[in-house]
Amino acid sequence: LNVTDEQFVLDTLAGCLQHKSLLDVVVNAFFVQDGKYCLASERNLYTVICYLATFQLEKLGFQHFSRIVKSLDTVKMQKFLRFFFNALYLNTWIKDEWSHFHDSLYVKENWIDPLLRWQPKVQQLIQQLTKKSSDRITTLKTSMATQPKEFHLTVPQKHATPVPLPKPALEKRVPVPPSTYREPKEKKQLQEMKAKNRRKAEDLLLEANTNQFRCAIGKPEEEVVCYQILYYLNMPRNIFNCQRHCSVPFLPQYLELVWELVLRQYFEELQIDNIPIKLNAAAILREGALYQRKREQELKRIENLLEGTGDPSEFLEWQKQMREKDLEEQLAEIECRRLQGKLSYEEAVLAHQNVIQENKRKAGLMREQKAELMRQYAEKRLQEQKEMRELVQQVVEGHKNAKQAKIKLQKYKQQIVQEVCEENRELLRQALEEEEERLRKRYQLIQEIRAIESLPSVRHKVVDLTETGGHGLICEMSIVELRERLALLREAQKAAEEERRDQIIHEKRAKEQLLLDKLDQISLYRSELGRAAALKQEEKKRKSQCGLRPVKDERIRDLQKKIVEKALERKKQAGLL
Repeated sequence: LNVTDEQFVLDTLAGCLQHKSLLDVVVNAFFVQDGKYCLASERNLYTVICYLATFQLEKLGFQHFSRIVKSLDTVKMQKFLRFFFNALYLNTWIKDEWSHFHDSLYVKENWIDPLLRWQPKVQQLIQQLTKKSSDRITTLKTSMATQPKEFHLTVPQKHATPVPLPKPALEKRVPVPPSTYREPKEKKQLQEMKAKNRRKAEDLLLEANTNQFRCAIGKPEEEVVCYQILYYLNMPRNIFNCQRHCSVPFLPQYLELVWELVLRQYFEELQIDNIPIKLNAAAILREGALYQRKREQELKRIENLLEGTGDPSEFLEWQKQMREKDLEEQLAEIECRRLQGKLSYEEAVLAHQNVIQENKRKAGLMREQKAELMRQYAEKRLQEQKEMRELVQQVVEGHKNAKQAKIKLQKYKQQIVQEVCEENRELLRQALEEEEERLRKRYQLIQEIRAIESLPSVRHKVVDLTETGGHGLICEMSIVELRERLALLREAQKAAEEERRDQIIHEKRAKEQLLLDKLDQISLYRSELGRAAALKQEEKKRKSQCGLRPVKDERIRDLQKKIVEKALERKKQAGLL
Protein backbone atom coordinates (compact mmCIF):
# COMPACT_ATOMS: atom_id res chain seq x y z
CA LEU A 1 0.00 0.00 0.00
CA ASN A 2 1.13 3.52 -0.70
CA VAL A 3 1.02 6.27 1.88
CA THR A 4 -2.41 7.54 0.81
CA ASP A 5 -4.07 4.14 0.98
CA GLU A 6 -2.44 3.35 4.30
CA GLN A 7 -3.67 6.64 5.74
CA PHE A 8 -7.17 5.91 4.42
CA VAL A 9 -7.20 2.50 6.08
CA LEU A 10 -6.03 3.93 9.41
CA ASP A 11 -8.62 6.72 9.30
CA THR A 12 -11.35 4.21 8.51
CA LEU A 13 -10.31 1.96 11.41
CA ALA A 14 -10.19 4.90 13.82
CA GLY A 15 -13.60 6.09 12.70
CA CYS A 16 -15.13 2.64 13.13
CA LEU A 17 -13.79 2.44 16.66
CA GLN A 18 -14.92 5.97 17.49
CA HIS A 19 -18.48 5.47 16.22
CA LYS A 20 -18.78 1.81 17.19
CA SER A 21 -21.96 2.30 19.24
CA LEU A 22 -23.76 3.98 16.31
CA LEU A 23 -22.61 1.42 13.77
CA ASP A 24 -23.54 -1.51 16.04
CA VAL A 25 -27.15 -0.31 16.06
CA VAL A 26 -27.46 -0.72 12.28
CA VAL A 27 -25.37 -3.90 11.97
CA ASN A 28 -27.16 -5.69 14.83
CA ALA A 29 -30.54 -4.83 13.35
CA PHE A 30 -29.39 -6.07 9.93
CA PHE A 31 -28.32 -9.44 11.37
CA VAL A 32 -31.62 -9.77 13.18
CA GLN A 33 -33.87 -8.85 10.26
CA ASP A 34 -32.36 -9.32 6.77
CA GLY A 35 -29.01 -10.92 7.56
CA LYS A 36 -30.17 -13.95 9.50
CA TYR A 37 -28.18 -16.30 7.27
CA CYS A 38 -25.07 -14.14 6.98
CA LEU A 39 -21.83 -15.20 8.61
CA ALA A 40 -20.77 -13.62 11.88
CA SER A 41 -17.24 -13.24 10.50
CA GLU A 42 -18.60 -10.72 7.96
CA ARG A 43 -19.70 -8.31 10.68
CA ASN A 44 -16.64 -6.09 10.28
CA LEU A 45 -17.31 -5.83 6.54
CA TYR A 46 -20.81 -4.44 7.11
CA THR A 47 -19.47 -2.13 9.82
CA VAL A 48 -16.92 -0.58 7.44
CA ILE A 49 -19.49 -0.11 4.64
CA CYS A 50 -21.90 1.51 7.10
CA TYR A 51 -19.16 3.86 8.34
CA LEU A 52 -18.15 4.88 4.81
CA ALA A 53 -21.76 5.50 3.79
CA THR A 54 -22.57 7.54 6.88
CA PHE A 55 -19.45 9.58 7.61
CA GLN A 56 -17.16 9.45 4.52
CA LEU A 57 -19.52 9.45 1.54
CA GLU A 58 -19.21 13.22 0.98
CA LYS A 59 -15.42 13.06 1.24
CA LEU A 60 -14.90 9.95 -0.89
CA GLY A 61 -17.42 10.68 -3.58
CA PHE A 62 -20.03 8.34 -4.91
CA GLN A 63 -17.85 6.87 -7.66
CA HIS A 64 -15.11 5.83 -5.27
CA PHE A 65 -17.72 4.41 -2.88
CA SER A 66 -19.42 2.46 -5.70
CA ARG A 67 -16.07 0.96 -6.78
CA ILE A 68 -15.45 -0.24 -3.22
CA VAL A 69 -18.93 -1.80 -3.05
CA LYS A 70 -18.66 -3.49 -6.45
CA SER A 71 -15.33 -5.03 -5.50
CA LEU A 72 -17.08 -7.00 -2.76
CA ASP A 73 -19.70 -9.74 -2.87
CA THR A 74 -22.61 -8.51 -4.98
CA VAL A 75 -25.46 -10.26 -3.16
CA LYS A 76 -24.28 -9.28 0.30
CA MET A 77 -23.73 -5.62 -0.59
CA GLN A 78 -27.06 -5.39 -2.41
CA LYS A 79 -28.88 -6.82 0.63
CA PHE A 80 -27.11 -4.54 3.13
CA LEU A 81 -27.49 -1.31 1.10
CA ARG A 82 -31.18 -1.99 0.53
CA PHE A 83 -31.62 -2.42 4.28
CA PHE A 84 -29.53 0.60 5.32
CA PHE A 85 -30.81 3.13 2.76
CA ASN A 86 -34.45 2.36 3.45
CA ALA A 87 -36.10 5.76 3.96
CA LEU A 88 -38.59 4.38 6.46
CA TYR A 89 -35.84 2.89 8.63
CA LEU A 90 -33.74 6.05 8.48
CA ASN A 91 -36.59 8.31 9.56
CA THR A 92 -37.88 6.05 12.33
CA TRP A 93 -35.90 3.68 14.47
CA ILE A 94 -32.36 4.45 13.21
CA LYS A 95 -32.87 8.11 13.97
CA ASP A 96 -34.35 7.31 17.40
CA GLU A 97 -31.53 4.94 18.33
CA TRP A 98 -28.81 7.39 17.26
CA SER A 99 -30.57 10.12 19.24
CA HIS A 100 -29.79 8.17 22.41
CA PHE A 101 -26.09 8.90 21.87
CA HIS A 102 -26.26 12.40 20.35
CA ASP A 103 -28.69 15.26 20.10
CA SER A 104 -31.61 14.48 17.80
CA LEU A 105 -31.25 17.73 15.83
CA TYR A 106 -27.56 17.05 15.27
CA VAL A 107 -28.30 13.51 14.11
CA LYS A 108 -30.91 14.66 11.65
CA GLU A 109 -28.87 17.47 10.10
CA ASN A 110 -25.48 15.75 9.88
CA TRP A 111 -26.30 12.08 9.25
CA ILE A 112 -29.90 11.34 8.33
CA ASP A 113 -30.44 14.15 5.79
CA PRO A 114 -27.20 13.41 3.83
CA LEU A 115 -28.12 9.74 3.66
CA LEU A 116 -31.55 10.63 2.31
CA ARG A 117 -29.96 12.91 -0.32
CA TRP A 118 -27.70 10.09 -1.50
CA GLN A 119 -30.56 7.58 -1.54
CA PRO A 120 -31.49 7.93 -5.29
CA LYS A 121 -27.94 7.25 -6.42
CA VAL A 122 -27.61 4.40 -3.97
CA GLN A 123 -30.84 2.91 -5.35
CA GLN A 124 -29.30 2.96 -8.83
CA LEU A 125 -26.24 1.20 -7.42
CA ILE A 126 -28.50 -1.39 -5.80
CA GLN A 127 -30.24 -2.00 -9.14
CA GLN A 128 -26.88 -2.50 -10.83
CA LEU A 129 -25.87 -4.99 -8.17
CA THR A 130 -29.19 -6.81 -8.54
CA LYS A 131 -28.79 -7.04 -12.31
CA LYS A 132 -25.25 -8.28 -11.95
CA SER A 133 -26.28 -10.99 -9.53
CA SER A 134 -29.18 -12.07 -11.78
CA ASP A 135 -26.87 -12.32 -14.81
CA ARG A 136 -24.53 -14.45 -12.79
CA ILE A 137 -27.37 -16.77 -11.83
CA THR A 138 -28.46 -17.04 -15.49
CA THR A 139 -25.00 -17.99 -16.65
CA LEU A 140 -24.85 -20.62 -13.99
CA LYS A 141 -28.17 -22.06 -15.10
CA THR A 142 -27.23 -22.25 -18.81
CA SER A 143 -23.99 -24.15 -18.19
CA MET A 144 -23.61 -27.62 -19.64
CA ALA A 145 -24.64 -30.52 -17.48
CA THR A 146 -22.17 -33.28 -16.72
CA GLN A 147 -22.56 -36.37 -18.90
CA PRO A 148 -22.03 -39.54 -16.89
CA LYS A 149 -19.97 -42.37 -18.40
CA GLU A 150 -20.31 -46.05 -17.80
CA PHE A 151 -17.91 -47.68 -15.37
CA HIS A 152 -15.64 -50.47 -16.52
CA LEU A 153 -16.15 -53.05 -13.81
CA THR A 154 -14.56 -56.49 -13.55
CA VAL A 155 -16.95 -59.38 -14.11
CA PRO A 156 -17.24 -61.36 -10.85
CA GLN A 157 -16.35 -65.04 -10.88
CA LYS A 158 -18.90 -67.69 -10.07
CA HIS A 159 -18.52 -69.44 -6.72
CA ALA A 160 -19.82 -72.79 -5.62
CA THR A 161 -23.02 -72.76 -3.59
CA PRO A 162 -22.22 -73.56 0.08
CA VAL A 163 -23.87 -76.56 1.66
CA PRO A 164 -26.28 -75.47 4.43
CA LEU A 165 -25.41 -76.61 7.92
CA PRO A 166 -27.83 -78.91 9.75
CA LYS A 167 -30.21 -77.17 12.12
CA PRO A 168 -29.43 -77.80 15.77
CA ALA A 169 -32.07 -79.56 17.83
CA LEU A 170 -33.84 -77.34 20.33
CA GLU A 171 -33.70 -78.22 23.98
CA LYS A 172 -36.86 -79.28 25.72
CA ARG A 173 -38.45 -76.29 27.37
CA VAL A 174 -39.08 -76.20 31.07
CA PRO A 175 -42.81 -76.23 31.88
CA VAL A 176 -44.30 -73.28 33.68
CA PRO A 177 -44.64 -74.06 37.40
CA PRO A 178 -48.23 -74.24 38.67
CA SER A 179 -47.46 -71.72 41.40
CA THR A 180 -47.37 -69.01 38.74
CA TYR A 181 -51.15 -69.09 38.37
CA ARG A 182 -51.91 -69.44 42.07
CA GLU A 183 -52.33 -66.55 44.44
CA PRO A 184 -49.47 -66.45 46.98
CA LYS A 185 -50.30 -67.47 50.52
CA GLU A 186 -48.53 -64.42 51.93
CA LYS A 187 -51.11 -62.19 50.31
CA LYS A 188 -53.92 -64.18 51.89
CA GLN A 189 -52.23 -64.00 55.29
CA LEU A 190 -51.81 -60.26 54.95
CA GLN A 191 -55.49 -59.85 54.13
CA GLU A 192 -56.46 -61.92 57.17
CA MET A 193 -54.17 -59.89 59.41
CA LYS A 194 -55.58 -56.69 57.95
CA ALA A 195 -59.15 -57.79 58.64
CA LYS A 196 -58.22 -58.90 62.15
CA ASN A 197 -56.52 -55.59 62.91
CA ARG A 198 -59.49 -53.69 61.56
CA ARG A 199 -61.90 -55.62 63.79
CA LYS A 200 -59.61 -54.99 66.74
CA ALA A 201 -59.46 -51.27 65.96
CA GLU A 202 -63.25 -51.10 65.68
CA ASP A 203 -63.61 -52.81 69.06
CA LEU A 204 -61.15 -50.38 70.63
CA LEU A 205 -62.97 -47.43 69.08
CA LEU A 206 -66.31 -48.68 70.37
CA GLU A 207 -64.85 -49.19 73.82
CA ALA A 208 -63.29 -45.72 73.82
CA ASN A 209 -66.55 -44.09 72.78
CA THR A 210 -68.63 -45.92 75.38
CA ASN A 211 -66.16 -45.44 78.23
CA GLN A 212 -64.81 -41.98 77.48
CA PHE A 213 -65.44 -40.81 81.09
CA ARG A 214 -64.44 -44.06 82.74
CA CYS A 215 -61.18 -42.59 84.00
CA ALA A 216 -63.12 -40.32 86.37
CA ILE A 217 -64.45 -43.31 88.36
CA GLY A 218 -61.95 -44.69 90.83
CA LYS A 219 -61.62 -48.41 91.64
CA PRO A 220 -60.35 -50.00 94.79
CA GLU A 221 -57.19 -52.05 94.67
CA GLU A 222 -59.11 -55.30 95.00
CA GLU A 223 -61.24 -54.59 91.95
CA VAL A 224 -58.26 -53.54 89.82
CA VAL A 225 -56.46 -56.80 90.53
CA CYS A 226 -59.58 -58.82 89.68
CA TYR A 227 -60.04 -57.00 86.41
CA GLN A 228 -56.45 -57.70 85.45
CA ILE A 229 -56.95 -61.38 86.22
CA LEU A 230 -60.10 -61.50 84.08
CA TYR A 231 -58.26 -59.78 81.24
CA TYR A 232 -55.49 -62.36 81.25
CA LEU A 233 -58.12 -65.14 81.38
CA ASN A 234 -59.61 -63.80 78.07
CA MET A 235 -63.02 -63.08 79.56
CA PRO A 236 -65.68 -61.40 77.36
CA ARG A 237 -65.10 -57.72 76.67
CA ASN A 238 -68.58 -56.60 77.71
CA ILE A 239 -67.75 -57.46 81.33
CA PHE A 240 -65.34 -54.53 81.44
CA ASN A 241 -67.82 -52.15 79.85
CA CYS A 242 -70.42 -52.41 82.58
CA GLN A 243 -70.89 -49.56 85.05
CA ARG A 244 -70.18 -50.84 88.56
CA HIS A 245 -71.17 -54.45 87.63
CA CYS A 246 -74.83 -53.56 87.15
CA SER A 247 -75.31 -55.16 83.73
CA VAL A 248 -73.69 -58.57 84.48
CA PRO A 249 -75.28 -60.72 87.20
CA PHE A 250 -73.15 -62.38 89.90
CA LEU A 251 -70.06 -60.46 88.79
CA PRO A 252 -69.33 -59.01 92.27
CA GLN A 253 -69.47 -62.47 93.83
CA TYR A 254 -67.19 -63.81 91.13
CA LEU A 255 -64.67 -61.03 91.66
CA GLU A 256 -64.76 -61.62 95.42
CA LEU A 257 -64.00 -65.28 94.88
CA VAL A 258 -61.11 -64.49 92.55
CA TRP A 259 -59.71 -62.03 95.08
CA GLU A 260 -59.83 -64.61 97.86
CA LEU A 261 -58.04 -67.17 95.69
CA VAL A 262 -55.31 -64.67 94.89
CA LEU A 263 -54.80 -63.78 98.54
CA ARG A 264 -54.76 -67.41 99.59
CA GLN A 265 -52.12 -68.23 97.01
CA TYR A 266 -50.11 -65.20 98.10
CA PHE A 267 -50.12 -66.14 101.78
CA GLU A 268 -49.30 -69.75 100.99
CA GLU A 269 -46.23 -68.54 99.17
CA LEU A 270 -45.34 -66.33 102.14
CA GLN A 271 -45.33 -69.38 104.45
CA ILE A 272 -42.49 -70.98 102.54
CA ASP A 273 -39.31 -70.54 104.55
CA ASN A 274 -36.70 -71.53 102.03
CA ILE A 275 -37.45 -68.91 99.36
CA PRO A 276 -34.31 -68.54 97.20
CA ILE A 277 -34.05 -64.74 97.41
CA LYS A 278 -30.65 -63.13 97.42
CA LEU A 279 -30.56 -60.07 99.67
CA ASN A 280 -27.77 -57.54 99.91
CA ALA A 281 -26.54 -55.97 103.14
CA ALA A 282 -28.64 -52.82 102.79
CA ALA A 283 -31.86 -54.81 102.25
CA ILE A 284 -31.15 -57.05 105.26
CA LEU A 285 -30.46 -54.11 107.56
CA ARG A 286 -33.46 -52.20 106.28
CA GLU A 287 -35.84 -55.12 106.81
CA GLY A 288 -34.33 -55.83 110.21
CA ALA A 289 -34.90 -52.23 111.27
CA LEU A 290 -38.50 -52.46 110.05
CA TYR A 291 -39.23 -55.55 112.10
CA GLN A 292 -37.51 -53.99 115.08
CA ARG A 293 -39.80 -50.96 114.87
CA LYS A 294 -42.86 -53.22 114.57
CA ARG A 295 -41.80 -55.20 117.62
CA GLU A 296 -41.34 -52.03 119.63
CA GLN A 297 -44.77 -50.79 118.57
CA GLU A 298 -46.37 -54.10 119.54
CA LEU A 299 -44.67 -54.05 122.94
CA LYS A 300 -45.84 -50.50 123.48
CA ARG A 301 -49.41 -51.47 122.55
CA ILE A 302 -49.36 -54.39 125.03
CA GLU A 303 -48.06 -52.11 127.77
CA ASN A 304 -50.86 -49.66 127.07
CA LEU A 305 -53.44 -52.45 127.29
CA LEU A 306 -51.98 -53.60 130.61
CA GLU A 307 -52.21 -50.06 131.90
CA GLY A 308 -55.95 -49.91 131.00
CA THR A 309 -56.00 -48.23 127.61
CA GLY A 310 -59.02 -49.12 125.39
CA ASP A 311 -58.97 -51.15 122.18
CA PRO A 312 -58.92 -48.94 119.07
CA SER A 313 -60.98 -51.43 116.99
CA GLU A 314 -64.19 -49.41 117.38
CA PHE A 315 -62.41 -46.30 116.22
CA LEU A 316 -61.01 -48.16 113.23
CA GLU A 317 -64.50 -49.41 112.31
CA TRP A 318 -65.88 -45.90 112.51
CA GLN A 319 -62.97 -44.67 110.46
CA LYS A 320 -63.70 -47.28 107.79
CA GLN A 321 -67.35 -46.24 107.59
CA MET A 322 -66.41 -42.61 107.24
CA ARG A 323 -63.98 -43.46 104.47
CA GLU A 324 -66.71 -45.32 102.60
CA LYS A 325 -68.98 -42.33 103.00
CA ASP A 326 -66.27 -40.02 101.72
CA LEU A 327 -65.76 -42.33 98.77
CA GLU A 328 -69.44 -42.15 97.86
CA GLU A 329 -69.32 -38.37 98.05
CA GLN A 330 -66.24 -38.31 95.86
CA LEU A 331 -67.94 -40.49 93.25
CA ALA A 332 -70.94 -38.17 93.26
CA GLU A 333 -68.63 -35.19 92.87
CA ILE A 334 -66.85 -36.86 89.96
CA GLU A 335 -70.15 -37.54 88.23
CA CYS A 336 -71.12 -33.91 88.71
CA ARG A 337 -67.86 -32.79 87.16
CA ARG A 338 -68.40 -35.06 84.19
CA LEU A 339 -71.87 -33.69 83.61
CA GLN A 340 -70.59 -30.16 84.02
CA GLY A 341 -67.99 -30.86 81.37
CA LYS A 342 -70.66 -32.13 79.02
CA LEU A 343 -72.76 -29.04 79.74
CA SER A 344 -69.75 -26.84 78.99
CA TYR A 345 -69.33 -28.64 75.68
CA GLU A 346 -72.91 -27.87 74.67
CA GLU A 347 -72.46 -24.24 75.65
CA ALA A 348 -69.23 -24.07 73.65
CA VAL A 349 -71.00 -25.40 70.55
CA LEU A 350 -73.68 -22.73 70.91
CA ALA A 351 -71.02 -20.05 71.34
CA HIS A 352 -69.23 -21.32 68.22
CA GLN A 353 -72.41 -21.03 66.17
CA ASN A 354 -72.91 -17.48 67.42
CA VAL A 355 -69.32 -16.65 66.46
CA ILE A 356 -69.96 -17.95 62.92
CA GLN A 357 -72.92 -15.63 62.51
CA GLU A 358 -70.90 -12.70 63.84
CA ASN A 359 -68.07 -13.49 61.43
CA LYS A 360 -70.46 -13.46 58.49
CA ARG A 361 -71.66 -10.02 59.48
CA LYS A 362 -68.10 -8.76 59.85
CA ALA A 363 -67.16 -10.20 56.44
CA GLY A 364 -69.89 -8.11 54.80
CA LEU A 365 -68.60 -4.97 56.48
CA MET A 366 -65.04 -5.78 55.41
CA ARG A 367 -66.10 -6.16 51.78
CA GLU A 368 -67.69 -2.73 51.85
CA GLN A 369 -64.59 -1.24 53.43
CA LYS A 370 -62.43 -2.93 50.80
CA ALA A 371 -64.43 -1.35 47.97
CA GLU A 372 -64.04 2.08 49.58
CA LEU A 373 -60.30 1.58 50.00
CA MET A 374 -59.91 0.53 46.36
CA ARG A 375 -61.66 3.70 45.23
CA GLN A 376 -59.38 5.82 47.40
CA TYR A 377 -56.36 3.94 46.09
CA ALA A 378 -57.36 4.67 42.47
CA GLU A 379 -57.67 8.37 43.23
CA LYS A 380 -54.30 8.34 44.94
CA ARG A 381 -52.66 6.65 41.94
CA LEU A 382 -54.03 9.31 39.59
CA GLN A 383 -52.65 12.03 41.82
CA GLU A 384 -49.24 10.32 41.94
CA GLN A 385 -49.12 10.03 38.14
CA LYS A 386 -49.86 13.73 37.83
CA GLU A 387 -47.08 14.57 40.28
CA MET A 388 -44.71 12.27 38.40
CA ARG A 389 -45.35 14.11 35.12
CA GLU A 390 -44.55 17.41 36.79
CA LEU A 391 -41.37 15.91 38.25
CA VAL A 392 -40.29 14.67 34.81
CA GLN A 393 -40.70 18.14 33.38
CA GLN A 394 -38.58 19.58 36.17
CA VAL A 395 -35.87 16.98 35.53
CA VAL A 396 -35.82 17.82 31.80
CA GLU A 397 -35.35 21.48 32.62
CA GLY A 398 -32.57 20.59 35.06
CA HIS A 399 -30.68 18.62 32.40
CA LYS A 400 -30.15 21.79 30.39
CA ASN A 401 -27.88 23.21 33.07
CA ALA A 402 -26.13 19.90 33.74
CA LYS A 403 -23.29 20.54 31.26
CA GLN A 404 -22.04 23.67 33.03
CA ALA A 405 -22.31 21.99 36.41
CA LYS A 406 -20.33 19.07 35.04
CA ILE A 407 -17.47 21.33 33.95
CA LYS A 408 -17.36 23.03 37.35
CA LEU A 409 -17.37 19.66 39.09
CA GLN A 410 -14.48 18.44 36.96
CA LYS A 411 -12.37 21.48 37.84
CA TYR A 412 -13.17 21.02 41.52
CA LYS A 413 -12.15 17.36 41.38
CA GLN A 414 -8.86 18.22 39.68
CA GLN A 415 -8.07 20.70 42.44
CA ILE A 416 -8.84 18.09 45.10
CA VAL A 417 -6.59 15.54 43.34
CA GLN A 418 -3.67 17.96 43.33
CA GLU A 419 -4.05 18.67 47.03
CA VAL A 420 -4.26 14.96 47.86
CA CYS A 421 -1.12 14.23 45.82
CA GLU A 422 0.84 16.88 47.71
CA GLU A 423 -0.31 15.50 51.06
CA ASN A 424 0.65 11.97 50.02
CA ARG A 425 4.16 13.09 49.08
CA GLU A 426 4.62 14.77 52.47
CA LEU A 427 3.35 11.71 54.36
CA LEU A 428 5.61 9.41 52.34
CA ARG A 429 8.66 11.54 53.15
CA GLN A 430 7.85 11.49 56.88
CA ALA A 431 7.34 7.71 56.82
CA LEU A 432 10.73 7.19 55.18
CA GLU A 433 12.46 9.31 57.80
CA GLU A 434 10.79 7.40 60.65
CA GLU A 435 11.75 4.05 59.12
CA GLU A 436 15.39 5.13 58.78
CA GLU A 437 15.49 6.21 62.43
CA ARG A 438 13.98 2.90 63.57
CA LEU A 439 16.49 0.86 61.56
CA ARG A 440 19.38 2.89 62.95
CA LYS A 441 18.29 2.23 66.57
CA ARG A 442 17.78 -1.43 65.84
CA TYR A 443 21.26 -1.77 64.36
CA GLN A 444 22.77 -0.10 67.43
CA LEU A 445 20.89 -2.47 69.78
CA ILE A 446 22.12 -5.50 67.85
CA GLN A 447 25.71 -4.30 68.18
CA GLU A 448 25.33 -3.97 71.97
CA ILE A 449 23.83 -7.48 72.29
CA ARG A 450 26.69 -9.00 70.30
CA ALA A 451 29.24 -7.22 72.49
CA ILE A 452 27.61 -8.61 75.64
CA GLU A 453 27.54 -12.12 74.21
CA SER A 454 31.23 -11.98 73.35
CA LEU A 455 32.23 -11.63 77.05
CA PRO A 456 33.48 -14.90 78.72
CA SER A 457 31.28 -16.55 81.39
CA VAL A 458 31.62 -19.49 83.82
CA ARG A 459 29.29 -22.28 82.71
CA HIS A 460 30.19 -25.18 85.07
CA LYS A 461 29.67 -25.47 88.82
CA VAL A 462 30.56 -28.35 91.21
CA VAL A 463 27.63 -29.49 93.40
CA ASP A 464 28.17 -31.12 96.85
CA LEU A 465 25.11 -33.13 97.98
CA THR A 466 26.12 -32.96 101.67
CA GLU A 467 26.13 -29.16 101.82
CA THR A 468 23.16 -26.91 102.50
CA GLY A 469 22.05 -24.04 100.34
CA GLY A 470 23.57 -21.42 102.63
CA HIS A 471 20.51 -19.16 102.64
CA GLY A 472 20.61 -18.69 106.44
CA LEU A 473 17.30 -20.46 107.20
CA ILE A 474 16.70 -22.78 110.18
CA CYS A 475 15.02 -25.48 108.09
CA GLU A 476 17.86 -25.81 105.59
CA MET A 477 19.07 -29.34 104.84
CA SER A 478 21.26 -31.06 102.33
CA ILE A 479 20.15 -33.42 99.58
CA VAL A 480 21.42 -36.48 101.50
CA GLU A 481 19.47 -35.55 104.63
CA LEU A 482 16.36 -34.93 102.54
CA ARG A 483 16.56 -38.40 101.02
CA GLU A 484 16.91 -40.04 104.47
CA ARG A 485 13.87 -38.22 105.81
CA LEU A 486 11.79 -39.23 102.78
CA ALA A 487 12.73 -42.88 103.37
CA LEU A 488 11.57 -42.64 107.01
CA LEU A 489 8.27 -41.11 105.93
CA ARG A 490 7.65 -43.92 103.45
CA GLU A 491 8.20 -46.55 106.17
CA ALA A 492 5.79 -44.79 108.54
CA GLN A 493 3.16 -44.56 105.81
CA LYS A 494 3.47 -48.27 105.03
CA ALA A 495 3.02 -49.18 108.73
CA ALA A 496 -0.12 -47.03 108.93
CA GLU A 497 -1.55 -48.75 105.85
CA GLU A 498 -1.01 -52.20 107.38
CA GLU A 499 -2.73 -51.16 110.59
CA ARG A 500 -5.70 -49.73 108.65
CA ARG A 501 -5.99 -52.93 106.59
CA ASP A 502 -6.21 -55.08 109.74
CA GLN A 503 -8.87 -52.79 111.17
CA ILE A 504 -10.98 -53.04 108.00
CA ILE A 505 -10.82 -56.85 108.09
CA HIS A 506 -12.07 -56.93 111.70
CA GLU A 507 -14.93 -54.55 110.88
CA LYS A 508 -15.94 -56.63 107.87
CA ARG A 509 -16.14 -59.82 109.91
CA ALA A 510 -18.24 -58.09 112.58
CA LYS A 511 -20.62 -56.79 109.92
CA GLU A 512 -21.03 -60.25 108.39
CA GLN A 513 -21.93 -61.69 111.79
CA LEU A 514 -24.48 -58.91 112.30
CA LEU A 515 -26.08 -59.65 108.93
CA LEU A 516 -26.38 -63.35 109.76
CA ASP A 517 -28.14 -62.50 113.02
CA LYS A 518 -30.48 -60.15 111.18
CA LEU A 519 -31.33 -62.85 108.63
CA ASP A 520 -32.32 -65.28 111.36
CA GLN A 521 -34.48 -62.63 112.97
CA ILE A 522 -36.11 -61.71 109.63
CA SER A 523 -37.01 -65.32 108.84
CA LEU A 524 -38.65 -65.65 112.25
CA TYR A 525 -40.70 -62.47 111.74
CA ARG A 526 -41.78 -63.53 108.25
CA SER A 527 -43.16 -66.82 109.48
CA GLU A 528 -45.11 -65.07 112.22
CA LEU A 529 -46.51 -62.47 109.83
CA GLY A 530 -47.59 -65.17 107.38
CA ARG A 531 -49.58 -66.99 110.05
CA ALA A 532 -51.16 -63.73 111.21
CA ALA A 533 -52.18 -62.83 107.66
CA ALA A 534 -53.73 -66.26 107.13
CA LEU A 535 -55.78 -65.91 110.32
CA LYS A 536 -56.92 -62.45 109.29
CA GLN A 537 -58.00 -63.71 105.88
CA GLU A 538 -60.03 -66.52 107.43
CA GLU A 539 -61.76 -63.98 109.61
CA LYS A 540 -62.47 -61.79 106.62
CA LYS A 541 -64.15 -64.70 104.81
CA ARG A 542 -66.76 -65.00 107.51
CA LYS A 543 -67.84 -61.43 107.03
CA SER A 544 -70.04 -60.56 104.08
CA GLN A 545 -69.55 -57.18 102.59
CA CYS A 546 -71.76 -55.55 100.07
CA GLY A 547 -70.24 -53.64 97.14
CA LEU A 548 -70.54 -49.93 96.63
CA ARG A 549 -73.57 -48.70 94.85
CA PRO A 550 -73.65 -45.68 92.62
CA VAL A 551 -75.00 -42.65 94.39
CA LYS A 552 -77.56 -40.43 92.86
CA ASP A 553 -77.63 -36.81 93.81
CA GLU A 554 -79.97 -33.93 93.12
CA ARG A 555 -77.16 -32.01 91.47
CA ILE A 556 -76.62 -34.84 88.99
CA ARG A 557 -80.29 -34.86 87.99
CA ASP A 558 -80.27 -31.08 87.50
CA LEU A 559 -77.17 -31.23 85.35
CA GLN A 560 -78.64 -33.98 83.19
CA LYS A 561 -81.76 -31.89 82.58
CA LYS A 562 -79.65 -28.88 81.61
CA ILE A 563 -77.60 -30.98 79.19
CA VAL A 564 -80.77 -32.19 77.44
CA GLU A 565 -82.05 -28.62 77.13
CA LYS A 566 -78.75 -27.36 75.71
CA ALA A 567 -78.63 -30.21 73.19
CA LEU A 568 -82.12 -29.35 71.92
CA GLU A 569 -81.18 -25.67 71.66
CA ARG A 570 -78.01 -26.54 69.74
CA LYS A 571 -79.94 -28.66 67.24
CA LYS A 572 -82.39 -25.82 66.64
CA GLN A 573 -79.51 -23.38 66.12
CA ALA A 574 -77.86 -25.78 63.66
CA GLY A 575 -81.12 -26.03 61.72
CA LEU A 576 -81.22 -22.24 61.37
CA LEU A 577 -77.66 -22.16 60.03
